[in-house]
Amino acid sequence: MEDPLPSRSFIEGTCLLVDKPYGWTSFDVVNKIRIGLKHNLGLKNIKVGHAGTLDPMATGLLIICSGKSTKKLTDYQGLPKEYTGTMRLGTTTPSYDADTEPDAFFPTEHITADMLEAARQQFLGNIEQLPPMFSAIKVDGQPLYKKARQGITVEISPRPVTIFEFEFTRVALPEIDFRVKCSKGTYIRSLAHDFGQAVRSGAHLSALRRTKVGDFDLENAWDLENLVDHIESYAAHPNF
Repeated sequence: MEDPLPSRSFIEGTCLLVDKPYGWTSFDVVNKIRIGLKHNLGLKNIKVGHAGTLDPMATGLLIICSGKSTKKLTDYQGLPKEYTGTMRLGTTTPSYDADTEPDAFFPTEHITADMLEAARQQFLGNIEQLPPMFSAIKVDGQPLYKKARQGITVEISPRPVTIFEFEFTRVALPEIDFRVKCSKGTYIRSLAHDFGQAVRSGAHLSALRRTKVGDFDLENAWDLENLVDHIESYAAHPNF
C-alpha cells in the first residue's frame, strides 16, 4: 500500500489506521505499536491510544493516535461505525459471540424471509439496547466481563443507540451475513442476540469486521506487522 504516514514526528502526534488481527485485543495493538516506537525512537515515554475498542474476535479498523494527537481520540470515538459480519441463528452463547460455548439451542425451521425482513426493520433507527454481560462496562469499578466470569449477574439498563443502516448480504440459514452502520456505543453482539429473539429463535455473532469509522476506511489501514516494520524504517530514515 502507499505510505500514509505523515513525515512529522510521532511525538508531535500522528493518527494511524490499523487492521486489527483476529484474537488480539485493542490494547494488544496499542502496546505493540508503543513498544515499537519506544524501541526504535529511543523514547522513555510516548502516549499511544486507540479510538473505540474491538473485541478480540473482531477484526478491522482501529484508529491509533500517538503523542499530542491522542487528544483527538474522544472525537474519533464519537463517529458512526460500519461493520460487516455473520450471525448464526439457532444458538446463543453467554458472551453473545463465538468466544464462549453455546448455552442454548433453538429451532430455525419456522423462520421465513418475511420474518427476517420484519425483524431487520425492527432494528432500524433509534432503539434501546441492552449491553452484553461480557463487556467492558464498569459497575462498582469492575468491568462486567469480570463479574460474568465469576458467575455474578448484574442488572444493567438499556442504552439508546442508533442503527442507521442494516442490510443482509447473504442469507443461508442458519447463517446471515450483514452490513450495519451504527452510532457510538452500539454492541453488534447485542444486535445479533436480539435479532435471534425477534425471529422467535436465538442467535450469536460468529464473525465481525469493522470497515469504517466516520470517513476513515479500512481500505487505507495498515497491516499491523507491516506498520511495525515501517516504524523501524521511519526511525532509520525520519524524513522519507
